[in-house]
Amino acid sequence: SRRRRRAGRDGAVASRRRDDDDGRATTRAMATQFARASALETRTTLRSNRGRRSVETRASKVERNPRMAQLKAGYLFPEIARIRNAHLEKNPDAKIISLGIGDTTEPIPKPITDGMVAAAAALGTKEGYSAKGGYGPEAGQMELRKAIAEKLYKGTPITYEDVFASDGSKCDISRMLQMFGSGRKIAVQDPSYPAYVDSSVIMGHSTGFNDAVKQYENITYMPCGAENDFFPDLSAAKSAELIFFCSPNNPTGAAATRAQLTELVNQALESGSIIIYDAAYSAFVGNPDCPKTIYEIPGAEKCAIETCSFSKYAGFTGLRLGWTVFPEALKFSDGSSVRQDWNRMMGTSFNGASTVAQGAGLACLTDAGLAAMGDMVAFYKENAAILKRTWEEMGYKVYGGTDAPYVWVSFEGRDSWEVFTEILDKTDIVTTPGAGFGPAGNGYVRCSAFGSRENINEAARRLKESFSK
Repeated sequence: SRRRRRAGRDGAVASRRRDDDDGRATTRAMATQFARASALETRTTLRSNRGRRSVETRASKVERNPRMAQLKAGYLFPEIARIRNAHLEKNPDAKIISLGIGDTTEPIPKPITDGMVAAAAALGTKEGYSAKGGYGPEAGQMELRKAIAEKLYKGTPITYEDVFASDGSKCDISRMLQMFGSGRKIAVQDPSYPAYVDSSVIMGHSTGFNDAVKQYENITYMPCGAENDFFPDLSAAKSAELIFFCSPNNPTGAAATRAQLTELVNQALESGSIIIYDAAYSAFVGNPDCPKTIYEIPGAEKCAIETCSFSKYAGFTGLRLGWTVFPEALKFSDGSSVRQDWNRMMGTSFNGASTVAQGAGLACLTDAGLAAMGDMVAFYKENAAILKRTWEEMGYKVYGGTDAPYVWVSFEGRDSWEVFTEILDKTDIVTTPGAGFGPAGNGYVRCSAFGSRENINEAARRLKESFSK
C-alpha cells in the first residue's frame, strides 16, 4: 500500500515536472514567436516625450545585403552635394558656381521641345492615345529605333533591331550587370565613371575592398594617366569577361583614337571578352581620327555593346532618354544570342521609355533637331575651351576639354579631396575630386563645362585670383 502511495506521489511529481517543462517550452516558443513577429512587423510608433515627438522603429528580420555593405561611401555626386550644402550653411551669402556634376544647364532647343509638346498633345486625343498611349514596346518605338540606327550608325553593321531605347545609360548599365549575373570578372578604366564599379559591387562582381590600394577585389583597374596618354595597358584585362570603356572618357576627357580602339576590339575578339562601351560624350568628338561609335571598328559588332543617351546631346538629363545597342552578332560562349537575353531582360524589368520623351527623341533626329544639338554641343565645347585656357594660363597641366566637356587638371602630389575643399573654400566653386573616379584619379580635379557662359567666365576670374601660380 505504501509502495502504491509512493508511486502515486512520484508519478504526480513527474507529471507536474513534465507540465512545468511543457509550460516553460511553450513559454519559450511563444516568446520566440513574439520576437519573430515583432521583428517581422516593422512599425513606427509616435510617442510623447516631454512634449516632443520621437520615432521608435523596430527592425525587421531581413539581413542587409552584404554587397551594399561593401560600398565604401556615398555615391560620389550626392556626397559632393552634401559638402556643398554644408559649405552654404557656414557661408549663406556664398554665390556657388558648380563645375562639378556634369548636368546640362541650357534650355532644350525649340525644334526638340516642339516634338515633345506634339507627343504630349497627341495623348489627349482618342486617335493619338490609341496609337501611342498606354504601355509601349519595351525596346522603344519603331520610328525612334530606326531613326537612331539611320542617323547615328550609318555605315556600320548596326540595324534598328539592334537598338533598344531606354531611360538612360546609367539604368541600362545596372540592368546589363543584372543580366550577366554575379561573379563576373570586370575590368574598368581608372579613373572612370563611378557607376561602373559601384553597380558591379552591388551585383556581386567584387569579393571585397582592399584598403591598401583603394580598390575592389576581383575588379581589374586599368590606370589611365598622362604617362600613357590616358589609354590603358589592355593586357591587364585579358582575363576579364566584361570590359567597361568610355570614350571620350569621363572624367579625363581623353578620346580614344581609331588605332587604340582597334587594339581594344582585337584583344576582346581574341580573349572572348565583351566590351561595354559608353559613348555618352561622342557628340563632342571633333577629331576625325577618334571614332564616334565603336562600330566604326571592324569586328566590334561581335564583341561590343554600346550605350549612349540624349542627356548631353540635347539636355535630356531630367527628361531621361537613351539607347543601348546589342548587335545580333554578339554571342555568349554557348553561341546563344546576347541580344535575345537583353530583350528578355527589358521585358521583365522595364515598361519602355516615356512616350513624351521618345517624341522629343524623334525630334532630335530631324534635320532641325540635329542642327540644334550641334549648336548646344558647340556652346559647351567653347565653355570647355575657356576653362582649359584659364588653367593653362595659370600654369597648370591640363588635359581633356577638346573632344569632351570635361577639363582634367593636375595637382600632382596633392590629395584631390583636399584640393576640392580648398577650391570650394577660397572661390565658392564646386569641382569634382579625381579620387572619386578611382585611385588613379587622385592628384587631379575635374571641371565640368556644363554651365552658363556668365558662370564659366566668372569661375575663370575667381580661379585666376586664388590659384594662379
